[in-house]
Amino acid sequence: MAFARLIAASLAAAALAVAGCSGNGGNRSGGGTGLFAGSSEPEGGSTVWDLFGNNNSPDTAFQVNRYIWNASLDVLDFLPLETVEPFTGVIETGWGRPPNGRVEYRVTVLIKDPALDARALSVSVYDRSGPVDADVVEEIENAILSRARQLRNADSEL
Repeated sequence: MAFARLIAASLAAAALAVAGCSGNGGNRSGGGTGLFAGSSEPEGGSTVWDLFGNNNSPDTAFQVNRYIWNASLDVLDFLPLETVEPFTGVIETGWGRPPNGRVEYRVTVLIKDPALDARALSVSVYDRSGPVDADVVEEIENAILSRARQLRNADSEL
């Protein structure tokens, strides 16, 4: 949920930044171009989506590697899921303990690329006292990537 709040705050800040560059000082009445111009469609002006490099529709989906996605769900299956966004590649879990574990963890996974590559995967792990050691994060990333390779190899055998 913290990640969703961060995205919402970023979008709000971007909208304000675009409004300040609208060419008419953000005035809603009258002509002009930009986000808050008198017309509903900007005539050559900027939109919020231009700030994020998306000149197409805001409904454009990002590509996510399906093997990393499924492997993340497999490896973290002992944790309750809070947010699952397959179109943006975000998996956020609630607090939970690994089997035979004593410490509760919360994990956020971001799959940033369609390639089956370590650079496509970003994992954040927290316990009740804050972020965990980088070694724990690396172990989870390695487990996810190993499982993803197993899933890809199983598909290639079909």
